[in-house]
Order: sequence, then C-alpha cells, then structure tokens
Amino acid sequence: MSIPTQSQVTQFTAKLKEYKKRYLQKRYGDLDESATRIMVNSLLTEVLGYTELEEIKTEYQIRGEYADYVIQLARKKHFVVEVKAVQLDLSEKHLRQSMAYAANEGIDWIILTNGWQIEVYRMIFAKPIATKQVFKFNLADAADFKNACQLLILLTKKNVLKNSLNDYWHRFDALEPSNLAKNLYSIEVIHFLKRILKTKTGLSFNEQDILNSVHQIIITKSDSVKPKTPIVSLKKKAVPSIPMSVNPAVAPVEIVE
Repeated sequence: MSIPTQSQVTQFTAKLKEYKKRYLQKRYGDLDESATRIMVNSLLTEVLGYTELEEIKTEYQIRGEYADYVIQLARKKHFVVEVKAVQLDLSEKHLRQSMAYAANEGIDWIILTNGWQIEVYRMIFAKPIATKQVFKFNLADAADFKNACQLLILLTKKNVLKNSLNDYWHRFDALEPSNLAKNLYSIEVIHFLKRILKTKTGLSFNEQDILNSVHQIIITKSDSVKPKTPIVSLKKKAVPSIPMSVNPAVAPVEIVE
C-alpha cells in the first residue's frame, strides 16, 4: 500500500487548515445548499486537488436525476459527491439518494458533505447493493480534524491515481471483525491451535472440538480474553501506517425500492 509521507500529510494539513479558517465560521452556519457548494468547490479543488470542468462534473445527469458532483479521472468515475446545506445534518436519506446514483453508474465511492461534516462510503456491489461507511469527520471538531488530516488525504487526486484509497479499503475490509473471523475457521488455524494445545497439555484434541470452541469465541464477547503479551511488543520493526478507522463501522445500508 502506498502510504502518504509525513511531508505530504503536513502539506495537506496546511490546506485543510486554510479551508477550515476560511469557511468553518459561525456566521456561515446557516448557509443554504447553493452557498454550501461554493465551500465544497474549494474543498474539491484547493484541498483535494481536482481540476474544475475536466475532473469535476457538476449536476451530472444519471437516469433523469442529477448528482451534485461526479469526480472523474482518466475516463473512470471515482466518486459521487452529494452536497447538503451547512445547516442540515447528513442523514441516511441523503446516503440512499447517493447510492442510487453510484449504483446506476458503477461508481465505487460516495462522499456526503455539508461543508463541515464529511462522510465517505464504499459501495458494495452485491445482492442487495449496500454501502460500508469507511470514515466520517466533523471538521469543526478539534479531535475529528486531527484525524481527518491523516485520512482525507487518501481522497486527493494524487492518492486516488496511486490507488492508495482502494488499497486502504482492502485493508479496512480485510480487518473488519466479521471478515477476519472467517479466517479463524480455516483448517490452517485449527491445525495450529491443535499443535499449541498438544504442546501445552501433552494431549491430543479433536479438530471439531477445537472448531466448536473457536466458534464460541467468535460469537461470545469476552473481555477477560486479552493477550498476555502487549501487541506492540510482538512487532519486529515499526511499520508505517495510517489509522484504519476512527469511527465504528456501521451496518450495511440496503437500497429499498
């Protein structure tokens, strides 16, 4: 995975801070949707680095409806961007509207924003079609803003072209507890546990019994089960990384006809 350098994060942070200084003011707290789009234009161009007209398609027509923005690079549509007024909180209704646009165009990513709040979703093209919230931020919140600087950089033109955003998604999805749990049922894991138990007890264990116990671990939350060795000490060397998520993953949202 191509990870932004500290220098790149620093430069991006400066741009995001300038955006915050210019627009995230109380006197702009009741802007209507058309005025909010002026803010979002700045976010897309000056902060994320997309070129107006060429890469930012406004009022993009999709089956008789109009998406606020579609971001397109090298003939590939990467994002549907749905803008709501600053005075409105983003909602599931707004997400469903964007999902319909993305589904009809085969677009992988959705950005919902009111200029202050930013929510990013990945489309799941399955049956039924769903989304997964990858991250969300309120730029007016100091703690959220700090985390936003680390993750929103993945939405920049440079990182989209380097496939950093999709790489991040694959890591995010692989580490989702529900997906990671599936690997615990593999025969390789069962054989590993069988060897560990044999070494510790000198006894042989039935693979099905081990599998049943693993299943109980997965379906039962047990705060008493903690690693004896701190996880950080298991790392052989520091590996550059970015936060996988600063918000709890939300349940997939299905399109309801």
